[in-house]
Amino acid sequence: MTVCGVILAGGKSSRMGTNKALLEIKEKTVIEHIVEELFYVSNQLIVVTNQPDEYTFLDLPLVSDRYKDKGPLAGIETAMYHVKAKTFIIAACDMPFINWEIYQYLHDQLHEYDAVVPIYDNQLHPLSGIYRKKALPTIQKQIENNNLKVKSFFQGLNVHYVDLFNGFTEGQVEKHFFNMNHPSQYIQAKNF
Repeated sequence: MTVCGVILAGGKSSRMGTNKALLEIKEKTVIEHIVEELFYVSNQLIVVTNQPDEYTFLDLPLVSDRYKDKGPLAGIETAMYHVKAKTFIIAACDMPFINWEIYQYLHDQLHEYDAVVPIYDNQLHPLSGIYRKKALPTIQKQIENNNLKVKSFFQGLNVHYVDLFNGFTEGQVEKHFFNMNHPSQYIQAKNF
């Protein structure tokens, strides 16, 4: 099965005040940490960004949103539109501690489903989900209807929600889903 790892790096980082993906933790940018982990579970990687000049150092395919100013749903659509893969593993660019083994665990539960969406701390994490290419028309329809909430397109799909992470410690799972939106969270990340 062809698997594409997708890094969504299209946000404006307004709450952080600077590009979250390019902040450094342990002498590497956040996005470099994400790339390293996704390489273990993907046949190919792509970065969806509206500032491609900032990411040329990664030496990865860079694509800009086909639907401008439509949020992360448009980023997922863009990756699926451009890449010939059967499955897409999504990672937001503000999650410095993603764990490839957790992604593999989620991917192993895809089976006959159209998507696997994790639930952690009583919250859906669609930007850490795994989606089949067949979700693309549903996503496009949602965007064209200006219904931009990522979870809004789940109604048209056979989704497997995963809230048990057997074999992982609470600490591993907490770090995997940790994301940085504010400077205080960046300080927290540097002290993890």
